[in-house]
Amino acid sequence: QTENDDSGFEATGTSMKIDSIKSSDEELRKSVVDMELSSSRDNALPSRNNVQLDAKRRAITVLQIVVKLAVVLTSLYLFICSLSLLANAFRLLAGRRAGEIFRHSEFFNPVSGVLVGVLVTVLVQSSSTSTTIFITMAAAELLTVKQAIPLVMGANIGTSVTSTIVALGQAAKRDEFARAFAAATVHDMFNFLTVGALLPLEVFTGYLHALSLALVNFFSSDGELEQGDKPPDVLKALTKPFVAKLISIDKNVIAATATASTEEQLAAVEERKMLKHLLGNSDLDDSSAGIITLLLALIMLCTTLFVVVCTLKSLLKGRAAQWLHASVNGEVPDLRLGRFTIPLRWLSGYLGILSGCVITLLVQSSSVTTATLTPLVGIGVISLERVYPVVLGANIGTCFTGLLAALAADASRIHITLQVAFAHLLFNINGIIIWYMIWPARALPIGAARYLGGTTAKYRWFAVAYLLVCFFVIPIIIMLLSISGPEPLIAFLVTVALALFLALLLNEMQKRCPYYLPLRLRSWHFLPPFLTSLEPYDRLICGQLSRLCCKCSPSSADKHNSLEPLASSNDVKVG
Repeated sequence: QTENDDSGFEATGTSMKIDSIKSSDEELRKSVVDMELSSSRDNALPSRNNVQLDAKRRAITVLQIVVKLAVVLTSLYLFICSLSLLANAFRLLAGRRAGEIFRHSEFFNPVSGVLVGVLVTVLVQSSSTSTTIFITMAAAELLTVKQAIPLVMGANIGTSVTSTIVALGQAAKRDEFARAFAAATVHDMFNFLTVGALLPLEVFTGYLHALSLALVNFFSSDGELEQGDKPPDVLKALTKPFVAKLISIDKNVIAATATASTEEQLAAVEERKMLKHLLGNSDLDDSSAGIITLLLALIMLCTTLFVVVCTLKSLLKGRAAQWLHASVNGEVPDLRLGRFTIPLRWLSGYLGILSGCVITLLVQSSSVTTATLTPLVGIGVISLERVYPVVLGANIGTCFTGLLAALAADASRIHITLQVAFAHLLFNINGIIIWYMIWPARALPIGAARYLGGTTAKYRWFAVAYLLVCFFVIPIIIMLLSISGPEPLIAFLVTVALALFLALLLNEMQKRCPYYLPLRLRSWHFLPPFLTSLEPYDRLICGQLSRLCCKCSPSSADKHNSLEPLASSNDVKVG
């Protein structure tokens, strides 16, 4: 009995303890709730202040974005104006010489014609100007259509120099320079490869000549060929008011020099002055005005490019950068219909071609289109794979400009001008079919451009050497050989082609089946270092520059030595 009473007392005490714990927990919860309510009442007024502060910050942020966008648009406008100034400077300095080159059309063979087109377009900094000269000379019967077709091919190559010059503005940073130079040279690689594929076909079969003539005959049989006006130029309407206040030139002097057939006509053209005025001064000669305009254009180009790149970097941060990168480099999503999926991602590139064509039609200049995209690729906004189809579309756009300009010719010569314009269009369309629509072939121009970008980012002097060799030295050598006669030119081209073929064949055998080769030929070590690497040239050039500038310091030497491992990994090998 006593034990039962004790157990009853213990149970009663335990239940009393549990009740007390529950009541204390409820009191604790009530006190916590009361404290939260009181703190929320106390902080009600400061939270409104925080909301006001957030609104002010957002307003300031929006204002900063608007100001930065205005700075970017203004800088882009001045950047495009600097390209016009640069073209005018080259016309003043070398326009007459470019026109004189065409007066010796008897030396034009297909190879020299391509390189003359390159050289002239580089000198006048406008494929539209050089193509207009070709059309004018063909209409005046100074050139045949067969002679004009290689010249148009060369003009396609020469127009890409502008974007390469723009890429030099980002040489301060290696990564940006590598991307920008790759974006600039992908245009070169496409044009070089297209010329390499279609020029031999044109020489042996007359493919472009026959097809362009068939198109002219087709449209003329339908009665659709009519003399028209010059195509509208949206870009010139925007930039001409500003550029005209700085400089004005007579571009017809170049065409008149090219088409002069007698000594009297040539003497009359020589007396004409190309410069109308420079900053209101019309007393300067063409050469002096060209030098002043060139310096002004380069200063404006580098300054505006620097402002655009820096401002875009400050804008494209965080989510904005991710959103823009995803939208620009995005792909067309696949279409799903129940269990079936229709792939549409392949359309992304063709939309890029269409956009590049439309933009070039609006601005009337493929150089402006590609030069504007180059810094955007440099800072990483647009990928090289995405800019490649846009560049191809820019090539098509400038061809349509030539077609419209050909319609402005005299009615009796419109068939000739249209045949040259059609040949230009067919050249670019066939290039797109080969190097874009055949998708495995896309890797060749893109890979070559990326390799050049990496090389020139490591060896900064390589960019200038690339420009000089590809667009000046090689064309001049080929022209001199053409003047000497067809035999030296053919011997030179056959020797170069044979050497390249053997180098490529040996390089592939070293990779795939080296056991078939003698021990000495299983690597390129049997050749002198200056034939397999750019390192000797880099040491020579940098050493000369350091001695010339007298600014070599231990810190800079240590920095150069720290970059040596990078240099050894990207040596340029034969083939």
